[in-house]
Amino acid sequence: MEFFRKGARISHAQLGTGVVIEADRRYTTIAFDDGAVRKFVTELVRLERSARPVPEAPPPPARRPRHHAAVKAQNTAS
Repeated sequence: MEFFRKGARISHAQLGTGVVIEADRRYTTIAFDDGAVRKFVTELVRLERSARPVPEAPPPPARRPRHHAAVKAQNTAS
């Protein structure tokens, strides 16, 4: 059994690649590239090292402009 340190890139057979965010003798917590965070029993989880780079984060969604009360009042008065 290989012990992975915090920050290690790993690969899980079913869940894909991710980064170890916490690890000790009892539990290993992994943040997967799809956004899921899972906690595993360290002795039971089967992981492999991954050379796949961390994917780029998608750009934040465009925000709609806020309407001020004056604009809303003007639109309702018409």
